[in-house]
Amino acid sequence: MEQSGSDYVKFSKSWHFSPQEETLEVKKKKNNLVIGIPVETTYDENRVALAPEAAALLTQNGHTLLIQSRAGENAFFPDQAYAEAGCQLVYSAKEVFQADIILKVAPLSDKELKYVRPGQIIFSTVALPMQQEAYFKALMSKKVTAVAFEFIRDKANTFPLVRSMSEIAGNTSVLIASEYLSDKEYGKGRMFGGLSGITPTEVVILGAGTVGEYAVRAAMGLGALVKVFDASIYRLRRLQNNLSTRIFTSIIQPKMLLKALKTADVAIGAVHSPWGRTPVVVNEEMVSRMKNGSIIVDVSIDQGGCFETSAITTHSDPVFKKYGVTHYCVPNIASRVPNTASYAFSNFFAPVMLAIGEEGGAENMLKRDPGVRQGVYMFNGTLTNRNIGEFFRLPYQDIDLLMAAF
Repeated sequence: MEQSGSDYVKFSKSWHFSPQEETLEVKKKKNNLVIGIPVETTYDENRVALAPEAAALLTQNGHTLLIQSRAGENAFFPDQAYAEAGCQLVYSAKEVFQADIILKVAPLSDKELKYVRPGQIIFSTVALPMQQEAYFKALMSKKVTAVAFEFIRDKANTFPLVRSMSEIAGNTSVLIASEYLSDKEYGKGRMFGGLSGITPTEVVILGAGTVGEYAVRAAMGLGALVKVFDASIYRLRRLQNNLSTRIFTSIIQPKMLLKALKTADVAIGAVHSPWGRTPVVVNEEMVSRMKNGSIIVDVSIDQGGCFETSAITTHSDPVFKKYGVTHYCVPNIASRVPNTASYAFSNFFAPVMLAIGEEGGAENMLKRDPGVRQGVYMFNGTLTNRNIGEFFRLPYQDIDLLMAAF
């Protein structure tokens, strides 16, 4: 019996070890990607999706980057910087669109849609309020996978790229106000902020979201007296918690808002609407009662503006006066500082491109990354975004169900 038991133990051990090779994880085959970055042709769009440093990181990992000549010029990235990063410079959008993945900031133009090839992956904004049904039908017919920057979420369930651009817009809006407040033609020769013995600049900020928060931080950092108005007590409370200090906050009430605007040197519109037009919270009568030489920066102009007197301007002709009040109403304020904004894009997209390569393709990466998957509004020609589908009355399917079946 002892001998028999011993033989059994030896036998069982030998079989215990023999099948282990079958349980080893099969290593994913790394994909070497071909990524294309075309010149942005949308008016006043100066940003580029990848800075040269991020491009170098990708080329060093075996990926090929096709950069259209002068793609980074408006963001102060010369062609030479991309060439030194190992990128291939090409001279037409048609050549760029030979890539498997297209990275750009603005949505595809009508001309670029003609260059799109079946099976391509497009990363860009979708700018839903400005889109037409034909845009989505064209992408569907091309059988492409399209990912919108503004829909992508992170592990905290926030929108990282939208937040980055909002942080930039909030900071920049205060710097813009400072510039025009000191201008002899559009302002009143006054320094933004405060000095000992001199009454500080009064700033009214409409909206307590990310744009509003960073506008508050910048204004307070310069010594201004800040008053924040919002329709949500929750957002106002969150703002004070984030700032770790007490500031003037108020629910938007016409009488209280008018009182603040009458003494304000600067008013910044940072009201955001999840869908559709931003509500007008400052009417024409209120603007007419503001001080002569005061400044309005309407960051909300991207969604129509929250001041009744606002009208879209451009980076080349950014301001106008009405009732003696200077209005700055340029959409896409982040494009005013394209170098900084391009680095913000790069910080997010370089790791995403690396992950696609390491996972062996975009489909594998999307399966493993639910945040980026939320940004997909078109998967192999199938619309996957409910809001787009319902707004344009187009058929759509849930991206998670499609990925499960893939």
